[in-house]
Amino acid sequence: MSIEVRVPTLGESVTEATVATWFKKPGDAVAIDEMLCELETDKVTVEVPAPAAGVLGEIVAAEGETVGVDALLATLTEGEGAGTAPAEAKDAPAAAPAGGASVDVMVPTLGESVSEASVSTWFKKVGDTVAQDEMLCELETDKVSVEVPSPAAGVLTEILAPEGSTVEAAGKLGVIASGKGAAAPAPAPAAAPDAAPAAPASGKDVADAPSARKLMAEKGISSDQVTGSGRDGRVMKEDVLKALTQPAAKPAAPAAPRPPVPAEDAAREERIKMTRLRQTIARRLKDAQNTAAILTTYNEVDMTEAMAMRSQYKDEFEKRHGVRLGFMSFFTKACVAALKEVPEVNAEIDGDEIVYKNFVHMGIAAGTPQGLVVPVIRDADRMSFAEIEAAIAEKGKRARDGKLSMAEMQGGTFTISNGGVYGSLMSSPILNPPQSGILGMHKIQQRPMVVNGQIVARPMMYLALSYDHRVVDGKGAVTFLVKVKEALEDPRRLLMDL
Repeated sequence: MSIEVRVPTLGESVTEATVATWFKKPGDAVAIDEMLCELETDKVTVEVPAPAAGVLGEIVAAEGETVGVDALLATLTEGEGAGTAPAEAKDAPAAAPAGGASVDVMVPTLGESVSEASVSTWFKKVGDTVAQDEMLCELETDKVSVEVPSPAAGVLTEILAPEGSTVEAAGKLGVIASGKGAAAPAPAPAAAPDAAPAAPASGKDVADAPSARKLMAEKGISSDQVTGSGRDGRVMKEDVLKALTQPAAKPAAPAAPRPPVPAEDAAREERIKMTRLRQTIARRLKDAQNTAAILTTYNEVDMTEAMAMRSQYKDEFEKRHGVRLGFMSFFTKACVAALKEVPEVNAEIDGDEIVYKNFVHMGIAAGTPQGLVVPVIRDADRMSFAEIEAAIAEKGKRARDGKLSMAEMQGGTFTISNGGVYGSLMSSPILNPPQSGILGMHKIQQRPMVVNGQIVARPMMYLALSYDHRVVDGKGAVTFLVKVKEALEDPRRLLMDL
C-alpha cells in the first residue's frame, strides 16, 4: 500500500517552506514516526515523521526546493517487507537464516537540543544471543547516560559504533539478525580491539539551511564563523543573524603545556579520557566563573529546633507518608520562604533584562559515580514536606542509577548543595547558570555557643550563599540568608508563612 508523505501545518500565516535535509533515501526502511526530512520556514525548523512503517519510495521534493502546505514530499510503501530492501541489508552477514530479518539498532532520542553521544559500554559482543528489550549498550551524553535496549530477539551480528566512538542522534549502532533460528556468526572485525572508532559526528558534513547559506554568501562570512543551533549543528538563518550582531569573540588563550614529568613518575601514571559529563561539568563551572560576578556570604544556624521537630515526628511521618523525613525538606521550605522575601535571588539575567520567576523550581545537587548532577524539583513552592521528601528521594535514586532525563535537569531557578553529607564544614559553592543563587549546606557539628549568658553545646551548621552580584546586592543576599536561618531555628515560622 502506497502512502503519501505531505508537508504538515507550518504555523499561522506560514504558507511555504524549504526542504533542508532528507535523512532517508529511496529504498531505506523506516519506522513509524521516524524522521524523514527537515523543512525550514522563515522562523522555525519542522521535522517530518514517517506516517507509517515501510520503505521510502520516490522523493518528490528534493533538498533546496520550496514547497507549500500539504504539498507532496515523497511516497512510502507500507509494511516491513514492502518494496526495495534497505541498503544495509545488502551487507548483512550471510549467517542470518532464511525467514529471519535484519534489524538495525539505532540511537534513541537523546533529549532536546542533544545531537550526539559517546558509546561508553557494550554489554553484548558480536555473536551473542539477545532477548527483546535486553540492554545492548550504554550511551553517554553531556548530562545523562542512556541505555539502548534490543529492538528484537535474535543474534547481534554487527557492532558499527565501538566503545569510545561518537554517534549522532538517530545514528546506527549495530545490527541484529532476528528470529528464533538466527545463527550466531563469527565475531565481526568491528568488535576487534584494534578496530578504528567511528568518525565523530561533527555535523560539518551536514548541509546548512539554504536561507543561511544565502545570507552568509551575501555577508561574506563562512559557516566556521557561525555556531549552528539546528539539528546536528546545522547553521540556521537566525544563527547567521546572531553572529552578525555579536562582536567577534577573542580567541581563547592556549592552555599552558604540562611541565615535563620524570620517566619514573610517568611510568606510574594512568591516563583516562574525561567523560562527556565530566567535560561538561568542567566547562559549565568555568563559564559560571567567567560570566557571573560571584560573591559568597556566610552565616550559621542552630539546628536544635529543626532536629527536635524531626526527631519527634519522623516515625509518624514515615508511617503516614511512606517516606523518611530528612532535613532537605526543611531547607527547601526555608529557601522558598526566603525567595519570596528576596525575589532577585530567584531571578536571572537575559541580555539587558532581569527575569523574575514567580515560581520556584528547586535544583538539588546530587553526587553520583559519574559526577555532579542537579535534578530539579518543579514547583517546590507548591509542595508539602512529604511531597518534597518523596521527590528528592525518587530523583536522587534515579540520579545514582543514571536514569535522569535531560528535561529533569533543566529549568531550575535556585539550587541547594549539601556538602555536609561528605563531612564538609565550610565551602563556597559555584553558581549553576543562569541561576543567580545557590545555597551551600554543611556538616552539623556540636560547638560551644553563648545562650542566655551561658555557654552550652549546640548543633551548629555553617550556611553559604553564593550569588550573582550583577543581580543581587549584598543587602539582599544577607537578608536571604538571615530568613533561611530564622526559619530553621524556629520551624513553626514555616507553618505560619512568616
